[in-house]
Amino acid sequence: MNAITNAPAHRAAALPYIGPLDWRRVVEWLAADRVIAPEEAQRTIARCAQAESRQHPLVRLASVAMTRASDGKPLDIETLTEYVAQRAGLQYLRIDPLKVDVGRVADAMSATYAERHKVLPVQVTTKEVVVATAEPFIDDWVAEVERQSRRPVRRVVANPQDITRYTAEFFALAKSVRAAQKAGGSTGGSSFEQLVELGQTNRQLDANDQGVVRVVDWLWQYAFDQRASDIHLEPRRDQGVIRFRIDGVLHPVYQMPMGVLNAMVSRIKLLGRIDVVEKRRPQDGRIKTRNQRGDEVEMRLSTLPTAFGEKMVMRIFDPDNTVKDLDALGFAQHDAQRWEALVRRPHGIILVTGPTGSGKTTTLYSTLKRVATEEVNVSTVEDPIEMIEPSFNQTQVQPQLDFNFAEGLRALMRQDPDIIMVGEIRDLETAEMAVQAALTGHLVFSTLHTNDAPSAITRLMELGVPAYLINATLLGVLAQRLVRTLCSQCRQPDPEARLETLTDAVRPWKLQGGYQPYRPVGCVDCRMSGYRGRMGLYELLTVTEALREKINQSPSMEQLRRQAVADGMRPLRLAGALRVAEGVTTLEEVVVATPPIE
Repeated sequence: MNAITNAPAHRAAALPYIGPLDWRRVVEWLAADRVIAPEEAQRTIARCAQAESRQHPLVRLASVAMTRASDGKPLDIETLTEYVAQRAGLQYLRIDPLKVDVGRVADAMSATYAERHKVLPVQVTTKEVVVATAEPFIDDWVAEVERQSRRPVRRVVANPQDITRYTAEFFALAKSVRAAQKAGGSTGGSSFEQLVELGQTNRQLDANDQGVVRVVDWLWQYAFDQRASDIHLEPRRDQGVIRFRIDGVLHPVYQMPMGVLNAMVSRIKLLGRIDVVEKRRPQDGRIKTRNQRGDEVEMRLSTLPTAFGEKMVMRIFDPDNTVKDLDALGFAQHDAQRWEALVRRPHGIILVTGPTGSGKTTTLYSTLKRVATEEVNVSTVEDPIEMIEPSFNQTQVQPQLDFNFAEGLRALMRQDPDIIMVGEIRDLETAEMAVQAALTGHLVFSTLHTNDAPSAITRLMELGVPAYLINATLLGVLAQRLVRTLCSQCRQPDPEARLETLTDAVRPWKLQGGYQPYRPVGCVDCRMSGYRGRMGLYELLTVTEALREKINQSPSMEQLRRQAVADGMRPLRLAGALRVAEGVTTLEEVVVATPPIE
């Protein structure tokens, strides 16, 4: 359900008024209720007289930037909409498109009817139809909608700009899905057994059908607009499901007939230069497109045969989100300075560790971007290439051609590189080649899958790398995690948070400085989760002389960790606790994301 705030009837709502909104009357209401000063009302009337007359009254008033008498803040379109909702005694709604079942609401009325009455269905249940309107004092359409839907109508007031935008988007999407479904007939998904036997579904929509093309284009732009990092197209027994991953959490977006979903997958495979006919094995591809601002966005495609058809995941690499400076990544000043010193070293190995989805690639790309000047040759071996970066020389691993990380690294050594990035050290052969590259004067970046920074050293030993080679080449290890950050629009101070609880989470470390805990509340900007965006937590181990002596003695994990801490390493849990104290995230997020301090 959408986020609907209960708004009590305004004290002046008893005044009888029926008809379309008039900007002069709204200004009179604002002045009478002392929301704006009399002088501001006079200025607004003079300025509004010059504004575009065809605009909705609230849009017209928002364009002249009235200021609130109580605090001097501007009255934007959302504030004015909420005020008018209170005046009408209705609920105010800010539409969250992710919470709207487009197929069902588009069946509640026609697009022509919605545009004529400036209304938009936002929720259809067995008990009622919730309809957003930009004209709260007109209700002559309600009886007809109730008769057609055979349900009572509950009116809410929403931003007229949102109603105009989503009316066009929702009905256009529903029309495209219907057109695609009609063109393909009653097409269903194939089971896994059918895929194995036939190699393809019995009936498929044309991937170039205009309905399919429009739905795919809408899907991409919608995902960019919602800040999604991944798009999931998932076949189910009866319906196909589309989900977006936003800030690490999956959100259901749309359900559609399996025939349409299959056609969408075929369309995307065609654009990504993937074999459209082959549905029995996983495939990978890439697509470049542009967002609404005209910026180039790259997507990595991955298909997988499942029991009910072919599943596709699109990983979105927006350059604005992928390459960031250290502050934007979440580095604390203590670790940022040490990391900068490491990456400026002329040769050696620097490792970044963490589980899948912890932001290792973003950290490496952002770091390589900083050091990739015209004077150096930066070359990478990746599986797959996450995002094309013009300042790097990037190579894709191809196991089917016996071209693995070790072979790629061996080939790069003959390409006169200065800085090398290896996607992942998975075996002894790759580790030995990385060591060899570092010994011959190259700076090597790579990743490992370990829980913390000290574990990377023991992992290299387990692979078979001798201690003396680790000492000779390893410069440092960065372990990281991602945590959701609190929404700045709705977070509130948390009076129940206790410093003792935070202190217990980081024992035996002691926290110093201020403590300003906040709690998540939830608003439409953050989709009622209380969180918006993510940031990194980091644990940086630097290899000092003292640590090298420990490594030579075949140390335990406890000995390595103690020495790393003595050399300046701050555990991941402590890095998170400092962010909690700053009011950036919550202790619950940190505890889930980071290992306990041992």
